[in-house]
Amino acid sequence: MTRPRMSPLEELRHSAAHVMATAVLRLFPEAKLDIGPPTETGFYYDFDLNQQLTREDLDAIETEMRRIIDEDQRFECIPVGREEALTFFKESNQPYKIERLSDISESESATYYRNGEFIDLCAGTHLASTGQIKAFKLLSIAGAYYKGNEQNKQLQRIYGTAFPSHKALKHYLQKIEEAKKRDHRKLGKELALFHIDDTVGQGLVLWTPKGAIIRQELQTFILTYLQRQGYQQVFTPHVGKLDLYRTSGHFPYYKESQFSPMVDKEALQALASADTSCAVLCNQLDQGAIEGYLLKPMNCPLHIKIFDSQLASYRDLPIRLAEFGTVYRWEQSGELNGMTRVRGFTQDDAHIFCAEDQLNAEIMRCLDLVKQIFATLGIKEYRVRIGLCDPDASKYIGGTQAWDKAENALREATKALDVAYTEEPGEAAFYGPKIDFVVKDVIGREWQLGTIQVDYNLPERFDLSYTGSDNRPHRPVMIHRAPFGSLERFCGLLIEHFGGNFPTWLAPEQVRLLPLNDDLNAYATSLLDQIKEKNVRASLDDHSEKLGAKIRRAETDKIPYMLILGPKEQAAHSVSVRSRINKKNEGTYLFDTFIKKITAEIAQRTLPSA
Repeated sequence: MTRPRMSPLEELRHSAAHVMATAVLRLFPEAKLDIGPPTETGFYYDFDLNQQLTREDLDAIETEMRRIIDEDQRFECIPVGREEALTFFKESNQPYKIERLSDISESESATYYRNGEFIDLCAGTHLASTGQIKAFKLLSIAGAYYKGNEQNKQLQRIYGTAFPSHKALKHYLQKIEEAKKRDHRKLGKELALFHIDDTVGQGLVLWTPKGAIIRQELQTFILTYLQRQGYQQVFTPHVGKLDLYRTSGHFPYYKESQFSPMVDKEALQALASADTSCAVLCNQLDQGAIEGYLLKPMNCPLHIKIFDSQLASYRDLPIRLAEFGTVYRWEQSGELNGMTRVRGFTQDDAHIFCAEDQLNAEIMRCLDLVKQIFATLGIKEYRVRIGLCDPDASKYIGGTQAWDKAENALREATKALDVAYTEEPGEAAFYGPKIDFVVKDVIGREWQLGTIQVDYNLPERFDLSYTGSDNRPHRPVMIHRAPFGSLERFCGLLIEHFGGNFPTWLAPEQVRLLPLNDDLNAYATSLLDQIKEKNVRASLDDHSEKLGAKIRRAETDKIPYMLILGPKEQAAHSVSVRSRINKKNEGTYLFDTFIKKITAEIAQRTLPSA
């Protein structure tokens, strides 16, 4: 079977990963190797080593890699039988390769790739030789559980990148340095926006007062549009009966991404009295023999029950139910990352129940909402992906006809959006296809944010109906949509997108008053009260310090506007305005003029001009 070639950039990076593994084995012959694939921004390779690698070790590995590149070793693809491969990796003491070999199905042929003395179990593809690698850099070392399972041993993962030219590599490394400055974990701590505490739990975000302001402003922003589009706000509990998720299919189809079920107390006591093992308990939960509760992984089954609680007529449709609903997913600890990969997060979630002939118009409204959000926040680097069912996979529910109708509805709506899009089989939700908005961050990494999903299957599984104009029951179609996706991830990316310099309407603190001396504190306090009356978030720096120190503190805190107050300003009832953007005084304004200026900027949700 001929395997498809990787893209030229993927081949370059995959080849660089093999060169890195070659160098590691030259320097650390006892190293055990796992895998080394190319990634969107570079490559990595996982190693089991007896010592902890350091930055100095990376420098030595880079030096050895250059020698291997200078040797211009040819990459050779060598078909190999399973028994031969098994013998080879046993003799070379590479246990991870033996297990990876067992993951290859019997119908697939196995291949080695060899360069110089290095042989790796690999499907390819690669460059012609190591000498074609022109520009590379090893970036960092991290822990990575074998096969992503925290129950397995933690390996050492070396990350690197490679580009066709030194100029492209230099540009990327500059972007990395910029990304470090913008890292939401770093800025989130410096600006006191959020906190994650191991005593609370990994992946569980504590929103601080300042971070809560940003979240609340985003919620207020989207609520304005939801009210215009006829959404109704609902609230649902954080847990639900396990049977509810058995009906929806989240249990078991989504089982691996969920927290463990909570068993009913009486049932748990009865099982304990019977000396029941954990294995039997798990089997009985899976089979529905005992009841339990589940931290909700999604809001949709609960919204379905709200829709089903009252008899709906065709005149009532579409019914649009919205909730800022917190859901819980069991992410592996090695995958957790600040606010962008968490275990508890809040979705700007909504579910639309409509007739089939209303479907296209409702999808378009959802798409328009996402476009409005991105335009307001200056998010321009994104692509649209239609996630389709993979007919060969077993994770999907429902029949072919329902899937075809849902997928065609998304295609037609996306075409009308007049943007480039890709179709990706296997990326659908288990109950229906979806449109994802995939946003590119400051260093080119992609993050899935907004999503719109069409679902014929859950209305069927829950036997939903509305009364049609013929006075007969009809099945509604369901749209799942979340323009932000997750407020945690969205805010994490916004911190990096703006580098902490939020537009004035989002900034936790919008104005800071800086009196020149203590004699002006009374004047500053009177202005502060007037500013707050206009719902502008402001504070007073009344420390007995020089003005320069106060300005530096306000700049570090990334305050959009500083109002410098001296005797002249007090006499004229004016303020000297210093802007965060240009880091110089904009001039002196009458106080009332400044208030009109900033309230208009906030109301219009103006983006920073630089």
